[in-house]
Amino acid sequence: MGSMKRSSILMGAVLWTLMAASTASAQAIPPGGSQFNPPLPPPPPPPKIEVPAIPKMDATLPVPQVQGLPRGSFGDRISKCLEDGAAAGLGPSERSAYSRACANR
Repeated sequence: MGSMKRSSILMGAVLWTLMAASTASAQAIPPGGSQFNPPLPPPPPPPKIEVPAIPKMDATLPVPQVQGLPRGSFGDRISKCLEDGAAAGLGPSERSAYSRACANR
């Protein structure tokens, strides 16, 4: 009977130790979290703040280089001018004078 009492006390101690270990491991999860949710990624780095360049009072502004549209060939310009003259209701002699002046611009 004494050996049975010792084995039951030993068994009780082992069970109590296992139960205490399982409750301690359950407390390792952060509050409000779950063991099935992955941790949040780290926040992105803050943006760089750069001071804009302040123009000087006596500095001249750079002049932008403006290029015009490429000019079509002379024949294309004549055709376009003849079409414009016909759309404006000019007669044949007026269209020829208009197209010459228009294409040479």
